Amino acid sequence: MPESNTRAEKTSVNPPSPPSELMQDFDRSQDLASVQDQYAPGSICFGCGPVNNQGLKIKTRPAIGVPGVYVASFRAESHHEAFPGMINGGIIGALLDCHSNWTAAMVLMDRSGATEPPCTVTADFHVKLRAPTPKEAELRLLARAKEVGDDRALIEAELWAFGDDGSRKKTATCTGTFVAVKPGHPAYHRWG
Repeated sequence: MPESNTRAEKTSVNPPSPPSELMQDFDRSQDLASVQDQYAPGSICFGCGPVNNQGLKIKTRPAIGVPGVYVASFRAESHHEAFPGMINGGIIGALLDCHSNWTAAMVLMDRSGATEPPCTVTADFHVKLRAPTPKEAELRLLARAKEVGDDRALIEAELWAFGDDGSRKKTATCTGTFVAVKPGHPAYHRWG
């Protein structure tokens, strides 16, 4: 079966590699309103829903000065641990999934010129756990589009652990495809 026009019309995007350029303005980016609070204030999503009191409540924000790149930070708690002092891989997956999904929604909105993002869902995502992620570190997520089509985006994301001693280490990466859903899909307008 031939691919649809939507899938064939992809644009490759190559923003700078983190963390050097992006980390300089990371703290300033954290002063911006999150896309979740702007576009989905009633969301119950475990990873990013503002009203899920048992969820992770990540806040995705645009990286200042780097179009198409989005950042978030997270502080884990003891109930996020897999073993003493280290974060569970499922929590890491949820962080990367939700942050990547919102990155896709925002780049699709920008590409189409819309005033609000489409509801997107995860078609696939692949997480590589590169090193144990310490609970005490500030976690910083960075995501950017590798390819953007009319209704889907291929997103690359990274999770960095920043220690209080100034150390930083990339502990996980993710690549995933996120697709805008249409009316009739259970997730359509789930953010509204």
